[in-house]
Amino acid sequence: MTITILVPPMLRACCGGASELFLSAPTVRAALEQLEQNHPSLYRSICDETGRVRRHVNLFVNTSHVRDREGLDTALAPGDVITILPAVSGG
Repeated sequence: MTITILVPPMLRACCGGASELFLSAPTVRAALEQLEQNHPSLYRSICDETGRVRRHVNLFVNTSHVRDREGLDTALAPGDVITILPAVSGG
């Protein structure tokens, strides 16, 4: 079961410049655990030291925000896309 993780430009340096990562995971939590093992700096940009998604980072599975689903326990299906969307601010 392959899923795709879309990495925004500002975080690509954390994963060797990749714009997409492909992995197999049954849930968002399992996908993040794989990121922690394979791309620890990317994981630290997404999650804090307690394993929670940072306040300024949004995760979407396809078009649904994970907080509107089952959070990190949101189930994944083959072909799903997780989009990492950091908040942008400025003036």
